[in-house]
Amino acid sequence: MTTPTRLFSRGSYPEATRIAAVLRKETIGGALLLVGTVIALVWANSPWAESYEALRDTRVGPESLHLDLTLGTWAADGLLAIFFFVVGLELKREFVAGDLRDPRRAALPVAAAVGGMVVPAVLFVLVNLGTGDGALRGWAIPTATDIAFALAVLAVISTHLPTALRTFLLTLAVVDDLLAITVIAIFYTSELAVTPLLLSLVPLAVFGFLVQKRIRSWWLLIPLAVITWVLMHESGVHATVAGVLLAFTVPVVRSQAAGGPDAGPGLAEHLEHRIRPISAGFAVPVFAFFAAGVTIGGFSGLVESLSDPVAIGIVVGLVAGKTLGITGATWLVSRFTRAELDESLGWPDVIGLSMLAGIGFTVSLLIGALAYGEGSLRDEHVKVGVLVGTLTAAALAAILLKSRDRRYRRIAQEETEDLNADGVPDVYQTEDGRQIRTVDDKATHDPDWKGTPPPGRTTGPSSDT
Repeated sequence: MTTPTRLFSRGSYPEATRIAAVLRKETIGGALLLVGTVIALVWANSPWAESYEALRDTRVGPESLHLDLTLGTWAADGLLAIFFFVVGLELKREFVAGDLRDPRRAALPVAAAVGGMVVPAVLFVLVNLGTGDGALRGWAIPTATDIAFALAVLAVISTHLPTALRTFLLTLAVVDDLLAITVIAIFYTSELAVTPLLLSLVPLAVFGFLVQKRIRSWWLLIPLAVITWVLMHESGVHATVAGVLLAFTVPVVRSQAAGGPDAGPGLAEHLEHRIRPISAGFAVPVFAFFAAGVTIGGFSGLVESLSDPVAIGIVVGLVAGKTLGITGATWLVSRFTRAELDESLGWPDVIGLSMLAGIGFTVSLLIGALAYGEGSLRDEHVKVGVLVGTLTAAALAAILLKSRDRRYRRIAQEETEDLNADGVPDVYQTEDGRQIRTVDDKATHDPDWKGTPPPGRTTGPSSDT
């Protein structure tokens, strides 16, 4: 009798430590995002609201290049391109050199991300079927998950979420962001200029050639990235798409000529370490500051905004849609693959994590502005809907996850216990004391692991990708 595959089982130790480092940076970014949001809301609802709007609408940039944009637009189109560049690097690394290079382990977060986008979109459409006036253009608003905001909530409630759940949340959010940028490129490109789009492929190709040759010179890479962004912006495709495309050209692992994977982190991880602090610590908080400043107008204004079916659809999508979509997709994966949850976890943990994924902020606000026009009345209602839906999802997730914290504390203790004092927690070691370093080690030594890596591989892929 074979042992069933486990969902939400621990990955390898190197991957666990890397994910922990990434999440620490994102948690700090989440705190700054919250600060920027609060400042924007307070300022926009103060007697000095006009000065906030004047700052947001200040135009800077060369008019001859059609780049005389408002500061709010620069934040949405420019700074978020940095954010999506990091997302692209993280996603490529996960599927090329991370634990998710095994299809069976990747199936769950990918399916959950798809379910977490489809169900909120369907609920939004159902709520707004008879609304008219272009309301259905906002169907994609409640489909995004804001990982920084979610991690900030976890930090506030001080829950000891297990490594497997944190890894799943990060991977889910990254796949979610990739799907969101695909939706933006396909459904929110109103006019397409073919010539600039084709021209953007030239600096993109040169950038890709240089990074494949392991050239790290900033004075070469940054100008090429900026030119790609400018041409993408001119084409009518949302300029943040350039960030993802640039990231996908970066190699993840070292070539054998450069020493192979054992020689240290590849260029993708090097760039991620350099750029993630800029994304989490500056780009996203500044975008939140310019995007979240909505004048609510007191309780009556809040009621008026939430009477718009668009705002209601967003709240329903974020709170109910994300929970149903992610939990339902996880159940389907379990049902059709005959996999079982890890013995230390239960379905309440999945539901709580699904609620936490209903924290949709950064990308939701971006899609709202694209759907209805930045600064329009309906865009203001979108901001209220996103804020209310996000806070509601955060509160419900906090209550459920906090109620499970005693269990999480026990798991956290197991994941840090090192009885032989060798610097590696015992749960990441085999019975003979050898460290489980890779997915391949899991396949060899963990009976719950059902991956089928190529024979003889022990350190991960060795070719340039």
